[in-house]
Amino acid sequence: MAASRMSVAVVLVLSVLLAGASHAGPEMDPYKVLGVTRSASQAEIKKVYKRLAKEWHPDKNKNPGAEDMFIKITKSYEILSSEDKRANYDRYGQTDDTQPYGGARYGHRHDSFYFDESFNSFPFNSKHHRDFADNKYTLHFNQYVNDVVPDSYKRPYLIKITSDWCFSCIHIEPVWKEVVQEMETLGVGIGVVDVGHERRLANHLGAHRTPSILGVINGKVTFFHYAVAKEHLRQFVEDLLPQRLVEWVTDKNDLQFLSSWHELNKPHVLLFDQVPEVPLLYKLTAFVYKDYLQFGYVDQGLSETANLQKEFNINTYAPTMLVFKENIDKPADIIQAKGMKKQIIDEFMSNNRFLLVPRLVNQKLFDELCPVKQFHRRRKYCVLLITGDEETFTLGNHAFLSFASTITKEVVRFAYVYQRLQRPLCDVFTQSKDSAESSAQVVILERRNAAGKALFKPVTGWNGSEEDKRRLLEELERLQKDPSILVHDAVLPELNNEFASMFAIRWIYASYDYLSEVIDDILHNNWREMMPLLSLIFSALFILFGTVVIQAFSDSSEDVQTKPKAKDGSKAENGSPETGSASSRPPKKSFVEVTELTDITYMSNLVKLRPGHMNIVLVLTDASKNILLSKFAKEVYSFTGSLTLHFSFLNMDKHGEWMFTLLEYAQDATQIDADEDDGGNRKADYTGYVLALNGHKKYLCLFKPVYTGEDPDGKSSEDEGAGSGGRSSRCGSRDDHPPRRSKRSRSLSTLQIHHKLDRLGLWMERLMEGTLHRYYIPTWPGLDKITPGK
Repeated sequence: MAASRMSVAVVLVLSVLLAGASHAGPEMDPYKVLGVTRSASQAEIKKVYKRLAKEWHPDKNKNPGAEDMFIKITKSYEILSSEDKRANYDRYGQTDDTQPYGGARYGHRHDSFYFDESFNSFPFNSKHHRDFADNKYTLHFNQYVNDVVPDSYKRPYLIKITSDWCFSCIHIEPVWKEVVQEMETLGVGIGVVDVGHERRLANHLGAHRTPSILGVINGKVTFFHYAVAKEHLRQFVEDLLPQRLVEWVTDKNDLQFLSSWHELNKPHVLLFDQVPEVPLLYKLTAFVYKDYLQFGYVDQGLSETANLQKEFNINTYAPTMLVFKENIDKPADIIQAKGMKKQIIDEFMSNNRFLLVPRLVNQKLFDELCPVKQFHRRRKYCVLLITGDEETFTLGNHAFLSFASTITKEVVRFAYVYQRLQRPLCDVFTQSKDSAESSAQVVILERRNAAGKALFKPVTGWNGSEEDKRRLLEELERLQKDPSILVHDAVLPELNNEFASMFAIRWIYASYDYLSEVIDDILHNNWREMMPLLSLIFSALFILFGTVVIQAFSDSSEDVQTKPKAKDGSKAENGSPETGSASSRPPKKSFVEVTELTDITYMSNLVKLRPGHMNIVLVLTDASKNILLSKFAKEVYSFTGSLTLHFSFLNMDKHGEWMFTLLEYAQDATQIDADEDDGGNRKADYTGYVLALNGHKKYLCLFKPVYTGEDPDGKSSEDEGAGSGGRSSRCGSRDDHPPRRSKRSRSLSTLQIHHKLDRLGLWMERLMEGTLHRYYIPTWPGLDKITPGK
């Protein structure tokens, strides 16, 4: 008996489970929802989904079942667009989720076994939660780019980043809901981005974790980094707004504030309230109408505002809003209410956007004041005063304002323009383009199309007299009866933007906002978005630091290389084993470093000399070494500032054969006089010669000694060798023969051997200029092979 009862119970339980399983199965086929076959391609499924989603979107389809149908379409596309989920559904009839498609998670059925209680009460699956976030405020990428970004220049947006299985989103939901309800009434835009469905938009916003809250204003995204509390989010929205929207006004600056209407070309709005801070609603309103109105705030609780409250008879028990136009002594409009609603304030601001007679300062204002004619609306006419900003036009301008205040017809708008600032437009209306700006003129015009075509009629010259007013009034009355009196037509040019000079100020403000954003991102460790900027900064710092370090080490090594090895300049004159340099720049050293050209230094100082470098070699003997080196150092000292010149000397007593061989290669450089020895042999004397050797290009330039010392016979040897001196500067041509000297003269010249280098400085200058003749060498002779043993 007990066994039979147990079996019955098991059967009942299995029946209930099977019934629950049957209810838990899918209510409909996703293929049927989208209307595609099981063999449909991904492109076909995507195309059908876009069409159905657009058709059944709750924002566009007001059908009561549109919301549920939209969810089914979205879920069906989610299944069929994924190959894994599609295969799983085709095989088992369900998705990869822990419950079948169409189950209680989406709120369609609540009678399934066990799951109805738990899942229906779970915050993720609440239908009310889905209505609040996913449908009404859900943003898509195109919607954000085309609608939200342009609209963010008129109002800030508060956007939440969430996902289907975001457990942390549960905790912020009550606060978020309360803040959204408050901010919507103030005019703040609200948006919700589901990362699972809008990954592209989330990446575009830079949101890489959920939940996240961000603000968008003027197209710029700012992240919220604090604890999610109502006060913090409210302050976050206030911080999004520019800091200079509302000016604090007291008895000390009220006249300055109201009198700036002429300069700014805007009406001025004053809000009187007892709140110590500017209300957020007023700030948001100021942001919306910042291009049309200037806003000020008066704290009624301050003693510094008592005179203002008394002057305008302000009620201290309710907020009061005044708008001032050309007359700063009397408000043009007033509104007073305890609970000012956004709709009332918007209507009040919209009706007072322009001055009674505004100045045309840009094309945007012209389009709004003088709109293009619309056939389904009444005609709009513009009465334009062409005037100037000089004192001579002041009376006429005031008279035009006075006349405009008496006209209450909605079809006529009054404006004025400065001829000096809007010359192209004024030239169209004036009779002569060359006429002097000596008188004002009134024109009535009607714009016919957006391309600039307009009909107009010059009415009268304007000086503000009663006759001018009467004539203008008659023309306006005729215009109402017969619009054809506008007999002239023209294409109007685009107006100059008179406030374009404020670009520098706007650039400074934009730079300040950008730096503030960068600092804010750094402080809150938003590293993913900051990585490109930080990479750029560190790269620049690395390059700068590397350049400084390399330059420092370069200067240090150069100092080490140029450090003198002698305590005074005498050692350099005698041949210091260092490589020097010459230039026309001021020298870096107080001495000249000269290296002896030997078989050891021959390769490095000549044969393998770097391109662009030259070695200046002085030819001497043991007897003339000290004298010639001293003179050589003095002549080339001013050229030691360059790193491309090196200085050496060659000892003829040791390496005379090398000199003979070198000059044999340069055939036209061998025309050198020789001295006769006692045996009648001729011996060439190369003492005092200087060779400029370019080891890389294999050429030389030759300096021959020039005697400028005094001749024992009383004749200056400089005069005697003038011709030779001139020839020596040509790097040794065939005609460069030293003048014949007497035997006595030659013997005495050895006592004045240092005069041989008197004109070396001039030769060095020509060498640096590149004007000396060059003798090319087929190959450099080997110094070690031909050096005779001594």
